Amino acid sequence: MKWEATLKGVFDAIDHELEVEYGGKYTLHPSRPERGATANPEDDGLFNVGAAFSAGFGSKYGPGYVVEIRLSTLHNVPAEVREEIKVKVFQGLKKRLPQAFPGKALHISEENGVIRIHGDLSLND
Repeated sequence: MKWEATLKGVFDAIDHELEVEYGGKYTLHPSRPERGATANPEDDGLFNVGAAFSAGFGSKYGPGYVVEIRLSTLHNVPAEVREEIKVKVFQGLKKRLPQAFPGKALHISEENGVIRIHGDLSLND
């Protein structure tokens, strides 16, 4: 739980940066609360950035986390903007994961169009 909570902190920080840069550019989905309206950044604002564990079947990287980037808007977000956002998430992970998990050999890669976090997922400190 501690590992996942630390990882969530990384995603919350990235979510915050994306909200600052892109939050005013697209109207929120009508059922989505404004940024900061809930206690959890996953539940409000334009972005929900997180990851789901994957056993790694079919991946050359094996077990890890598949990063999910969701935008809560009914507006069309152009493919080039979505790619730009994905690059910013990738860069944010490269910067923040070593700080959040010092001494862990974690890697961020792109495979089949998705960002994957893989490497030393052990619970050892």
